[in-house]
Amino acid sequence: MNALLWLLRGLLFVVLLGLAIKNGSEVELRFYFDTVWRVPLSLALLAALAIGAFLGLMALLPQMIRLRRDMGRLKRQLHDKQPPAQES
Repeated sequence: MNALLWLLRGLLFVVLLGLAIKNGSEVELRFYFDTVWRVPLSLALLAALAIGAFLGLMALLPQMIRLRRDMGRLKRQLHDKQPPAQES
């Protein structure tokens, strides 16, 4: 099963690498104040993916912190409610 997973990962890598090579033509990204960024299409798509993933994680960060705090509080409550272990 593990070998099959690595084979699929390798196949996906080769397909994405081929896609990046075939789409190597430059695109112009125009920003404010007449700023132009000329980059390969694959790099622009990779940058957009990375920025989107980062923003998504930052949006989830407050909820993750709150859940970790609640989990710690509940673990302390559970530990306080349990009777001491009986020694034999």
